[in-house]
This record gives sequence, C-alpha cells and structure tokens, in this order.
Amino acid sequence: MLLADLVATSEAVGATRSRIAKVTALADLLSRLMPDEVAIAVGFLTGVPRQGRIGVGWATLASIEVAPMQLPTLSLADIDEAVVAVEAISGAGSESSRRAELSSVLARATESEADFIRRLFTGGLRQGALEGLMLDAVARASGVDAAIVRRAAMRSGDLGVTATLALTGGAEALGAVHFEVLRPVLPMLAGSSESVTAALEVTGLASVEWKLDGARVQVHRAGSEVRIFTRNLNDVTARLPEVVAMVLEFPSTEFVLDGETIGIAEDERPGRFQDTMSRFGRDQTAGASTLHAFFFDCLRADGVDLLDHPLTERREALERVAAGRVVPSLVTDDPEAGEQFLVTALAAGHEGVMVKALSSAYEAGRRGTAWRKVKPVRTLDLVVIGVEWGHGRRRGWLSNLHLGARHPDAPDDFVMVGKTFKGLTDALLTWQTERLQELALSDDGHVVLVRPELVVEIALDGVQASKRYAGGVALRFARVRGYRPDKSPADADTIDAVRALLA
Repeated sequence: MLLADLVATSEAVGATRSRIAKVTALADLLSRLMPDEVAIAVGFLTGVPRQGRIGVGWATLASIEVAPMQLPTLSLADIDEAVVAVEAISGAGSESSRRAELSSVLARATESEADFIRRLFTGGLRQGALEGLMLDAVARASGVDAAIVRRAAMRSGDLGVTATLALTGGAEALGAVHFEVLRPVLPMLAGSSESVTAALEVTGLASVEWKLDGARVQVHRAGSEVRIFTRNLNDVTARLPEVVAMVLEFPSTEFVLDGETIGIAEDERPGRFQDTMSRFGRDQTAGASTLHAFFFDCLRADGVDLLDHPLTERREALERVAAGRVVPSLVTDDPEAGEQFLVTALAAGHEGVMVKALSSAYEAGRRGTAWRKVKPVRTLDLVVIGVEWGHGRRRGWLSNLHLGARHPDAPDDFVMVGKTFKGLTDALLTWQTERLQELALSDDGHVVLVRPELVVEIALDGVQASKRYAGGVALRFARVRGYRPDKSPADADTIDAVRALLA
C-alpha cells in the first residue's frame, strides 16, 4: 500500500469528531492491507511504529529542506524500513547519518507525506486513532466480535499482532491467544470523577484506594525469573533491581501484579513524581535513590488466570501474594467514609484515590466506568505568550498555547512554564485563532509570538522542576478551563506561586 493512502485516512480520522466515522475510515484502510502491512499500518495510525517510539529530535528534521514530490511513490514498507535503519544508527557521527537517512526518505515524499513522516519520527502524531478506536476498527474489518478482539489484544499486549491475527485468521486465531507470564498485557485504565461521592454513584460498593503518584509497573514472576514492564509495555527490569529482589522474596513463585513504583523520603512521605521518573528512567547506578513498589491488583497467581475474576477475588490473591506491599484501601459504598479516606490519602502526601467497583473484571486496555480516579484540581491563571499552528484536524487553527507566569518584580515580564492544546473546543479554537492573530508579534509558520494580554485559567495535576523553561518549573498535564476576560495580565499568578507547587 502507498503511504499516501494511509496519510489520507489519518487526515480523515483527525478531521472528524464522530467515533463511527473514525472507525469506518480505519476499517476501510485495514481491509485493503496485505498481511505483512497490517502491523506497520496499525503502528503508524496509532502514532507509534511497531518498533516503538523513535525519538528523533524536531530540530534534526526541521534542518532537512527538500522539495516535495508531486506524485506519491512511497510505500508503507519504505517507511518501516526507514524506521529500522534510523534505529540502527548509533555511535560517532550518528546525527549526520540519521539526517542523511531521513533526507533520503523525505526527498521521495509529497508535502502531506513529509508532514506525516516528520510527526511520526518525533512522536508528534495526534490524529485521533487511539487504541480503543483501532480495536473497534479491527473488529469491523475482520468481521470478528469486538469483545473477542479486545480479549486477544489484552492477552497479547500487541495491537499490531492482534490486528494481523484478526484479519488473517479471524476469531479462531484470536481465540488461541492466551495470557502468559513474562509477556505483558495492556493495563486497565480509569475514567475521572470530580469526587468520591460521584465515583461511588457509578461503581456502587467499591475498593477506595490511595492513588500513588509514581510510575506504573506490571511485575511478572515465573520461578526465579522476574520481568517488569511499564504501562507502555516496555521492559524495564534492569532499571529496578530492588523491585526484582523484593518480589523474589514473595511466597508465591508464579504471579503477575499491577502496581506503582515510587520513591519514599526519610520521613516516610512519597517523593516528588519528577524524582521518581528521573530514577526510573535510567539504569541502576551507585548512589541512585531506591524506588519502592506497591501493588493494587493481581492478574495471575499460582497458575490461575484472574483477568475475568471480580476485583474481590483478585484482591484476595493480592493479599496472599504481596502481603505488606499492597496499596492501602477501604471497601465501602458510603460517600462520607470514602471522602474521609481521600482526605487521609492527601494528608499522607498522595495525589488522590482510585474508586474501583468490587464486581469488576480486569478490562485490559479499556478506560471504562468500573475504575474512577479522584484527584483535587489545581488551577493557575496564566498569560498566553505564544501559540503554535495546529496539525491534522486542527490545521488552520492556532492550537498549542505557550503559557507564562508573571514575574513578581517586573509586571510586564512573563516566564514560560509550559504548553497545552487540551481542553479547547472548536468554538474556543476559532475564537483564539482570530484573537491571537490580532495580538501577533511574529509568525514563522509554526510558532506565533503574541502580546501578553490574554489570561487563561489552566487546570493541572502539579508541576515539576525543569531546565527546559527559564523559570525552572514545568506544568504537568495542563488543560484549558477557559479564558478570563475579567482579569488582566497583572492579575495572573506569579512564577513564585507556580514554584510553590513543587513542595
């Protein structure tokens, strides 16, 4: 298949908000693929090549200037081979070798293909083809019941493999996929609720659990072998020798656990998320701080697959397997008791609670209603100091906002603390595109710098130390709540107020 066909589908998916239209477009493309193209296409459409994230810097690709081709010639296999080639480059001179390889590919691309390739290699594809949509599209294209497709996907842990099996072997091939220890499964995901009370209205009798602000891990043990995977199913066993040693002390010799790793300070309070991720992101070295692991679910124990068992049974197995390392919890359907448990979790330094229906199975890869996360919402009033032109469905709109906090000693000076494109409705995008162009100081075709006049209320999960921005801090999971025409830039929060959230 030509890359141009996939790019056209990607643009169609990104241009609509209709789930049905997205699934229909994806299914149509999947049905036209050759068997050896399925995993490649699924990776491209979900924004991550089958080999995993590549991580080519935007600056590298931006420095490549080649004239676009007028007619498409690139195939999916051509781009897949380019990914393999770029990944294999390392050592002295690797930067120039990567640039040469990428230049060769881009020189054969049309304008729309080149835009797609650049975003694919930098991890910047946001086209709306999320895993849940892709699974529904695979079901439609293959004619297999969606529940069977999802079940196989969560057991294989590989969306591309699942799609290939569905499209080549149907339900029979998918039915042969089994959950195996040492092979990761997709994690179950949670929706959000504004309060424990609201969450309990959805779940009924539930396990209310501390929500740790750490790095999610899936821990497998088969005899003396232990493997640890991230929520993205990357193997990080070598980075967590302390967790390996801990689980080898557990009484059971065969299990799969879902949990979090987190740093613990001397005062027994949790460390900062950034510190946990910094330690988590590198191999063990002398003097590195220790990460602890705590678990909230058991997916398999002593030869028994528990994915389809209710949470009550999985919690019993968890207590048996990992006693002393289980996240604190409270079984209740009483809103008052649940809200008090949230207060206790926050007082202990954690970010909130999870509310999980006791009757729920482990729906790997799904963000359903059975699990609800409850976290207090922090907000800041910040000033828009720049904005980026959008891609895909947002092409033609000014989308990704550059956010600044007020300098306390210079009221007209704003310190950048992050970016966000989340929380913007079509109406708001239309309005801010017009308004920010009126405030534009410069426009290089990618970033528009603007006069700092608009105040926007931003919800966030917290902040972390950062060398990327001059203020030394960066927002975490920022999203727009709305513009504040009632406030002037002088009313915006200061950089000191943002830094105070580090504590």
